[in-house]
Amino acid sequence: MELVAYLGKDKENWGQITALMNKMQDCDRVVLVKDKEVSGFPKNERCVEISVNSAQPLTELKEEIMNKIRERVSGDFEVAVSLASGGGKEHMALISALLCLPVGIRLVVFTKSGVEYIN
Repeated sequence: MELVAYLGKDKENWGQITALMNKMQDCDRVVLVKDKEVSGFPKNERCVEISVNSAQPLTELKEEIMNKIRERVSGDFEVAVSLASGGGKEHMALISALLCLPVGIRLVVFTKSGVEYIN
């Protein structure tokens, strides 16, 4: 399974994504969909970054994400998705793009108990 996470400008939420990257044992690769202006995120060797222009309208952002992420998750039946960073528009575009590919999504979060799937 792959972890797909939107990485927004809200650096205070980056720790959640970092924890998931480091603690998810069943994760082969991490696909970080990030705003083109975001930099400085501490990624590891499993990470692939996809830069997008989150200033564009929702439908255009969804199309950009879908076109850029398609080759990264092709062949997967489902992916783990973190919505810890970013805003509602970015989350809607990411979820819509993944469902249109189509792949199933499992929402994942890092808690005091560890990695938990919440759906």
